[in-house]
Amino acid sequence: MNSHLTSLFEKYEQRIVGQDLNLKLLLSSILAGGHVLIEGVPGTGKTQMVKTLAGLLGGEYNRIQFTPDLLPSDITGSTIYNMKEGSFQTLKGPIFTNVLLADEINRTPAKTQAALLEAMEEKQVTIQGETYQLSEMFFVVATQNPIEFEGTYPLPEAQQDRFLFKLLIDFPTFEDEKQVLKQVLENDMKSTLKQILNMETFLMIRNEIEQITLSDSVLDYIMQLVRRTRETDSIQFGASTRAAISIGKAGKAWAYLSGRDYVTPDDIKIVAKPSLRHRIQLSPHVELEGTTVDQIIEELVGATPVPR
Repeated sequence: MNSHLTSLFEKYEQRIVGQDLNLKLLLSSILAGGHVLIEGVPGTGKTQMVKTLAGLLGGEYNRIQFTPDLLPSDITGSTIYNMKEGSFQTLKGPIFTNVLLADEINRTPAKTQAALLEAMEEKQVTIQGETYQLSEMFFVVATQNPIEFEGTYPLPEAQQDRFLFKLLIDFPTFEDEKQVLKQVLENDMKSTLKQILNMETFLMIRNEIEQITLSDSVLDYIMQLVRRTRETDSIQFGASTRAAISIGKAGKAWAYLSGRDYVTPDDIKIVAKPSLRHRIQLSPHVELEGTTVDQIIEELVGATPVPR
């Protein structure tokens, strides 16, 4: 692993306790150029997790609190008439940043959710017919709360598919939670966060990740996994081709963070769950039995022969 990344990860673990796997997955996703959906109950440090990463990467950070009355222009920006100058001026919205936290994305109607789509996919924004490019390092982390469904607008499948990963944040262990309490109550979090990377290094690392070897046998393994999601009775709607691409990209980033220049089937097994859990829909009879998406993915991974 790049020496900058090693120190970045150490600092990250010190700040965000008890979420090692999720931190590494979040970092893998941003290095793979993807976006992340985080689901977890309020107060489990989701915002802190994203804000800290933005600080360590030396990127600009903006947060939008999604509400039912939020308009698309509140995200992208708008054009106003400047009386003094006698001309129209474009006011760029909070989306013009490096790391954007879309907090409680399922609290806003579909039209506003869709305003994020063009930006996430095309890295560009259209304001009053004029197109503006976003930064090379543009990364959306959206959060949603799994317990309150009153007054929410669930993300459509097509929009969930735009996220590389869906991460689940659970309560920390007793010891980890005690450590968090200690940090906050003793004001440890007030110490300033030192930037570890800059844009140049970040783009260089991203370039190195693209060069990582993904052998034909591992590609076959990814394809078999994805195709099995379409052929099993327990899944109503299987994963798309974009899901297979996501697994491949995420596998490369995970291999890089693990200090290798090639992807192994084990890398694919690790990234399969966060890459697939938001992209497949269980059959009604399976949901009624109380089986979770993660359990089904584990079964699929277990049943898929690993290349030698």
